[in-house]
Amino acid sequence: MNYAERQVADIAASLPGATQVFRHYKIDFCCGGQVPLSQAAAERGAALPDLEAELAALETGATEVPKGNEELIEHILDRYHATHRAELPELVRLAARVEERHADKPAVPRGLHAALLELSGALEDHMQKEEQILFPLMRAGGHPMIAAPIGRMRFEHDEHGERLANLERLAHGFELPEEACPTWRALYAGLRKLIEDVHEHVHLENNVLFARFGA
Repeated sequence: MNYAERQVADIAASLPGATQVFRHYKIDFCCGGQVPLSQAAAERGAALPDLEAELAALETGATEVPKGNEELIEHILDRYHATHRAELPELVRLAARVEERHADKPAVPRGLHAALLELSGALEDHMQKEEQILFPLMRAGGHPMIAAPIGRMRFEHDEHGERLANLERLAHGFELPEEACPTWRALYAGLRKLIEDVHEHVHLENNVLFARFGA
């Protein structure tokens, strides 16, 4: 299949596993995914034939995103909302411990604890808006004014993206010093997963669920 001229967001929305490939090449498939794959690859200095080959390999055995809106919303709630709420408090605790115990080390992720607290609060507020306002409207089949809350959620998704980039910067790109303790290593492993999960979460809403309501 020719992927070169297809939009990155469209590929990510229709081909399970594509988001992992895009993350490997550091290609934005969420908020910046409205560009052809050829352009995105060129901007990242990625070899387009290699990228297309990896995407083509995903075609076999791909599983589809839930077709029904109710099923997709339930998937988002179970896979992402519940997971963020379960994992973020522990990451906040680990970050505080690492910053305190390794304050004298140059590689310590200074400011990570505060940044995670900010993300946690913003994400919780965002998820509650979806659960209390947007998702009920979608479950009811839509609303003439649904574009407004969807637009607000898209804006907040962009803000989440900026926060995630800042987390990775504070964690020095997840590069661990040789003397890193198990807590430090667990923090970075959990942080990497969190960032991947939020990107997947945002992609599924922006490029799949919201698109079903013409937004």
